[in-house]
Amino acid sequence: MSNRTFTIIKPDSVRKGNFGKIIGRLEEQGFQVLGIKKVSLTQKQAEAFYGVHRERPFFKSLVEYMTSGPVYVAALERESAVPTLRQVMGATDPAKADAGTIRKEFGESIEQNAIHGSDSDENAKIEINFFFAESELL
Repeated sequence: MSNRTFTIIKPDSVRKGNFGKIIGRLEEQGFQVLGIKKVSLTQKQAEAFYGVHRERPFFKSLVEYMTSGPVYVAALERESAVPTLRQVMGATDPAKADAGTIRKEFGESIEQNAIHGSDSDENAKIEINFFFAESELL
């Protein structure tokens, strides 16, 4: 059974010209892109999207970073979408990520780690709905 997940190609990846390489890697792993947009997050959008982290010490710098340049947001589909994306992305800290993962190859730090991916089916649905109307997902 196919299901959906959500990803953000983060500002550091876009700045360095790695968007195409990362999307290519996801497609190689069997993900189909249902919808994709290039957006510049406003402070309000970033604060709302990362609201779960509001009380954490890194919240302010995360919002600043995520609003520092354009990002690509994408709804993806494949079997076992959420766990597969988590595996392909690698550990949050690129220094601890396995060889061959997106974060190991393209990430700079825990914050500037190239890519975001949903951590559960429930959050994937919430995150997709944050950026996309169902009619935009083909």
